[in-house]
Amino acid sequence: MERFHMKKFLMALSLIPVLSLPSQSLAEETKSLDLPGTITGNVSFLSEYSFRGITQSAEEPAAQGALTWTNSYDSGLGSYLGIWGSNVDFNDSDEASIEIDYSAGLTYSVDKWSFDLGALYYTYPGAASRLNYDYLEGQVIVGYNFDVASVAASFNYSPENFGDSGDAQYYKLSGKVPLSHGFTLDGRLARQEVEDNTAFAYPDYNEWGAGISYNIEGIDLKAEYVDTDMSTTECADGCDARGIFSVSKSF
Repeated sequence: MERFHMKKFLMALSLIPVLSLPSQSLAEETKSLDLPGTITGNVSFLSEYSFRGITQSAEEPAAQGALTWTNSYDSGLGSYLGIWGSNVDFNDSDEASIEIDYSAGLTYSVDKWSFDLGALYYTYPGAASRLNYDYLEGQVIVGYNFDVASVAASFNYSPENFGDSGDAQYYKLSGKVPLSHGFTLDGRLARQEVEDNTAFAYPDYNEWGAGISYNIEGIDLKAEYVDTDMSTTECADGCDARGIFSVSKSF
């Protein structure tokens, strides 16, 4: 595994003020202009950035930040726009060092049901265009709140996946259980399928994870276990069982 590049981590740190600090002024401006909706944000520091069970930071630390605008209506309908960023390291001769994602969608809630229909655009500024890293996904999420726990089923579809690897589908079942004393338990089971496994560099695979988080004075601490069913011949590194730790703050 390539040694962690401090330059990439510092570049990600530089994104955090861009993604987080303006939120207060944006919120004040929204209020002064009497525009609908609410702007929220968060910043996170993780021991590793893992996406769908595969490391995105060469199993090294990551700094992340996000801003999200949401709006809700009396009918139960809602809408959102978001931007999210992180440092990345694909061991590709420094072609990609930053990931910036954009999201937009509609939500609807009725009784204990929730629905989300959205789109995500993953971008990797600085990466060579020939790599075809940028891609678009559609997303559908259906959730139900049992009060003592909540569950969700989601489906993501890309017509042209990462690395020009053809259409792709991602299926996920997830759950969350609030515990006492500020603890929360969550878990997921998912499957990633891609048309061109050679271009994607991985076979179709299953992935899963479980974590426990704790909120103290507005700071979220989380320890998570992640794993996939890929062998070492299918994924030499960054897809095996490992623990990930993070600290985050929402505002």
